[in-house]
Amino acid sequence: MPTSIVTGASRGLGLALARELATRGHRLVIDARTPADLEAAHAELATLTQVTAVPGDVRDPAHRRDLATAASPELDVLVNNASVLGPSPLPALADYPLDELEDVLGANAIAPLGLIQSALPLMRPGAVIVNVTSDAATEAYEGWGGYGASKAALEQLTSVLAVERSDLRIYAVDPGDMRTRMHQDAFPGEDISDRPPPEASVPGVLRLVEGELPSGRYRVSELTAAPA
Repeated sequence: MPTSIVTGASRGLGLALARELATRGHRLVIDARTPADLEAAHAELATLTQVTAVPGDVRDPAHRRDLATAASPELDVLVNNASVLGPSPLPALADYPLDELEDVLGANAIAPLGLIQSALPLMRPGAVIVNVTSDAATEAYEGWGGYGASKAALEQLTSVLAVERSDLRIYAVDPGDMRTRMHQDAFPGEDISDRPPPEASVPGVLRLVEGELPSGRYRVSELTAAPA
């Protein structure tokens, strides 16, 4: 039974991906910052597979160690999905509170690397790391400077780690726009019902987890359009 850690798994893409991994026989370690939401996800997923829910914040080093301990003795897949948007409505960089920028960078770049560092001793040769990124990492969108900078940092960490650890498959994946709470927070008061649900992005992510594609940056739209 392969073991997978999925962070931010109480809703959105994290929960949708965890469901599919569960149906494929993965033992799961999941987390979220809100205990009630995490317990609801745990109750659902426990009907499908073995699952350990660890409430907490990936910015907390002790929490990251707890996730790695829960996954031991061996880990096959690590999905760094948990992230924060930052202030909403999205501020211009000229007005961006620097303490909040530090928090966004900590959650979206430093914490994923910290969890990777905690998990690496458990990872088998050929194990998979998936870091969820965004087109805001590569495109200049007004108001998205803080979030985009954090995802750009995550992508560079992903690229360098892939060079340093050629024994693993290490990906940054852009799932595209999704109908999630975070996306709604980015556009307060707007109707985002035209965005696809997070479940639509799961097949592309699974292609990375289950396939043999080389380490690198991928977009879900490309992964689902190209033949397997």
